[in-house]
Amino acid sequence: MATPFLAGLAVAGAALAGRYGIQAWQAFKARPPKAKLRKFYDGGFQPQMTKREAALILGVRENTPSDKVKEAHRKVMVANHPDAGGSHYLASKINEAKDVMLGKTKGGGSAF
Repeated sequence: MATPFLAGLAVAGAALAGRYGIQAWQAFKARPPKAKLRKFYDGGFQPQMTKREAALILGVRENTPSDKVKEAHRKVMVANHPDAGGSHYLASKINEAKDVMLGKTKGGGSAF
């Protein structure tokens, strides 16, 4: 008499555990991507961006070739894009850093 009851209880417990497992997996997959083994620049910004600061923001050296700068810009921008929950201000600073590193600055300070 107790065996069918215990079997039903075990099935119900397994179903409940499976439900929570599926919910946890979906929450894990839905989280935003994080940089792996890489620490990006987390300091404040100077009024006039320098090449050193731009290199720190993008996570490259000051004398990095333009193709590597573009690749680093893309990686940082994917992690901080406004459409993915990032900040418009950070996106503008990341773009400004890329322009400084590629020598495309127009002169003057930041618009913010």
